[in-house]
Amino acid sequence: MRKPNWRVTIVGLALIVLAVAFFAGMAVTARLSNDPVAMMQTVGVTSGAVGTIGAVMAIFGFAGSRRPDGA
Repeated sequence: MRKPNWRVTIVGLALIVLAVAFFAGMAVTARLSNDPVAMMQTVGVTSGAVGTIGAVMAIFGFAGSRRPDGA
C-alpha cells in the first residue's frame, strides 16, 4: 500500500494555480507592451513549464511512497 505525500501534492497544485494566475494576469497587461505577441510567447513558455512541474509534483505526491512496514 502506498501512502500519499500530501505536502508535495499540495505544492504541485499550488504551482498549477500560480501558473494559470500568472498567465491570466500577464494577458491583461499584454496590451500595454510594445510587442504583445512576443511577450505572451515568453509568458506561455514560462507558465507552461511551471504548470508542468506542478503537475508532475502533484502526480508523484499523490502516488506516494511505500510504507516502511511493507504493508
